[in-house]
Amino acid sequence: MFNFLIVLLNLIYKWTTSLFFVLISLILFFVSILFYGFFDKNYSSYQFIYLKFFGINNLNFCVGFGLDGLGLSFILLTTLLFVLVFLTALKYNFNYIKEYSYCLISLELFLLAVFSALDIITFFFMFESVLIPMFLIIGIWGSVNRKIYASLLFFLFTLGGSLCLLFVILILYYDFGSFNFSLLSKIEMNEKKELFLWILTFVSFAVKVPMLPFHIWLPEAHVEAPSAGSVILAGVLLKLGGYGILRILLPIFPYASSFFLPFVYVLSTISIIYASLTAIRQLDLKRIVAYSSVAHMNIVVLGLFSNVIEGLLGATFLMVAHGLVSGLLFFLIGFLYERYGTRLLAYYGGLVKMMPIFCFYFLLACLANLGLPGSCNFIGELLVFFSILYKNKMVFFLVLTSIVLSAIYSLYLYTRLSNGNTGYYIKIYSDLASYEITIGFILLLLAYFFGLFPNYIIEILNSSHYLILERTKF
Repeated sequence: MFNFLIVLLNLIYKWTTSLFFVLISLILFFVSILFYGFFDKNYSSYQFIYLKFFGINNLNFCVGFGLDGLGLSFILLTTLLFVLVFLTALKYNFNYIKEYSYCLISLELFLLAVFSALDIITFFFMFESVLIPMFLIIGIWGSVNRKIYASLLFFLFTLGGSLCLLFVILILYYDFGSFNFSLLSKIEMNEKKELFLWILTFVSFAVKVPMLPFHIWLPEAHVEAPSAGSVILAGVLLKLGGYGILRILLPIFPYASSFFLPFVYVLSTISIIYASLTAIRQLDLKRIVAYSSVAHMNIVVLGLFSNVIEGLLGATFLMVAHGLVSGLLFFLIGFLYERYGTRLLAYYGGLVKMMPIFCFYFLLACLANLGLPGSCNFIGELLVFFSILYKNKMVFFLVLTSIVLSAIYSLYLYTRLSNGNTGYYIKIYSDLASYEITIGFILLLLAYFFGLFPNYIIEILNSSHYLILERTKF
């Protein structure tokens, strides 16, 4: 039997192609659409539940998967971005394309498991498994400059944070005998222990967001990763931090979340202003978008700790919006890099004469990134800012500077890239190909469609977020 399985796996490996992985990603996307179609938006608890009980000596636990509005919104985002990533992989001609595709599909499956896990131990194992394919994608298929350094930095930072989370999980199980999210959200514990466990859990998710001073791995990983790696890293992986805060930190440690609220506000505000100012002075296209992502994700953290429903909804909506817009920006930068082999702004200028379609897409993406009214980022940021105004006016006025700063680095990036004289380096007219136009159009359409009709996302988040808000008890 074992030999038969080995032969079968070898045959599958031999005959699989990039088209095969595109079909798998399309199937997963259509299945997620079906889940959305059959999802009961008025039901606050999990739906489509699958449970499996295990007993190992005296350790009995249940591995479960299910969907609520929070998990479903991220699953839809994940399956969409992976379809587009696999479509771009069809034209790649580098070595080990099959292994590259296997890494991508395993990464997608791990992410889907994270967003559908019903218990903290399954969440943790899938949370950790995500590191392996992403580590390989950066280290093997990244840029030639410092890809090994970037992959190790990414792996060590995120692994170090996850070890803190593992310690918390073991203590929770030892004290309360359960891994289930719903049961753990109803526990009562000693205040000093709760404060200690909150710090460890917060560090774990602060690395993923990322917040200062744990952010230094992100620009390096983005710069060295291939285009697909950057899209998935910014579009989905950065959301694991915010998702973990919503799923674990706030419901299980409500007293500590309230106690450390001033600390979170100060750290998030510093992170937003620092990342925005740093983005202005960057010369690498990917670094600019990477620091922009740090700023946006820290706005998300402010919304998550606002303790009002508008803040929770706005933060989650902004995570989905950021996944669409940042994914689009990294796709466009990747298309540019494939043509000219550099991401340094100094080599570009006057692209509007050579690549008018690209510049049109890039302008709309930059406007969405800075939160133009009518874009999805605007809805998320507006809800978060209103929730912060309700909680702390000083933090609100400080964070408002991010609107000005994001306009500066977004428009400055576009004008330096598109306007002026064509540089000596740019001699070839090569605008976007048809498949690139299609990918950009899909993401742009969604970014502005959800900006005009946000209820398609908010209506599936309402019930689950009210339940989370009820459990936090700030």
